[in-house]
Amino acid sequence: NACSCLSAISPSTVLSAGWDCSFCLWDIRTKSTPVSKINLPGKAFGMDYLDGRAVVATSGRRTCIIDVKADHSNATVKFFPDGRGLALGSIEGRVAIEFLDELGIESGKKKYAFKCHRVGDTIYPVNAIEFHPTFGTFATGGCDGTVVLWDGLNKKKLSSLPKFNTSVAALAFNHDGSELAIASSYTFEEGEREHPRDEIFVREMQISECKPKSK
Repeated sequence: NACSCLSAISPSTVLSAGWDCSFCLWDIRTKSTPVSKINLPGKAFGMDYLDGRAVVATSGRRTCIIDVKADHSNATVKFFPDGRGLALGSIEGRVAIEFLDELGIESGKKKYAFKCHRVGDTIYPVNAIEFHPTFGTFATGGCDGTVVLWDGLNKKKLSSLPKFNTSVAALAFNHDGSELAIASSYTFEEGEREHPRDEIFVREMQISECKPKSK
């Protein structure tokens, strides 16, 4: 899990990427916890930074462009199944949908962001995003203990699953999207404290929960 790439972007800010498939932003004035961390699609082999954006070359011949100047620190990121865009979940309870037109991958869509995983005035981080392999919709999991299904292209909420005892840390659909694995695990967003035990649930998904609704 070696750190393979480093870039100092200001006197107090450093970017790193490594073979642990992670990209981190560090404030060297603080302790050893990164300000922001993003999971990459593979091991990081090379990285560069210019004008607020970082580009990372990873295993699997993939290239990731990360907006380091974004107003919201990203906690997770996933490619759209067709590779034309990205879904980014932030620690400030938002999901941003961005398209890769600037790379010559035309989508005809405009980027946008929406609020999610909030209870009243309390905002929870978005820990996980997982795309449905058939419908292209996606699920988000947050520190509020909920899983929500979204139609990202049509900007619609599809469904919500019953609340879990603690944070939803990770999600994974099976090969045809008929089942969703949900990791219910406290992610230490409130520091060390008593918390429910870690559990993994496998839920059978209904088509009506995942399929885009007709206009």
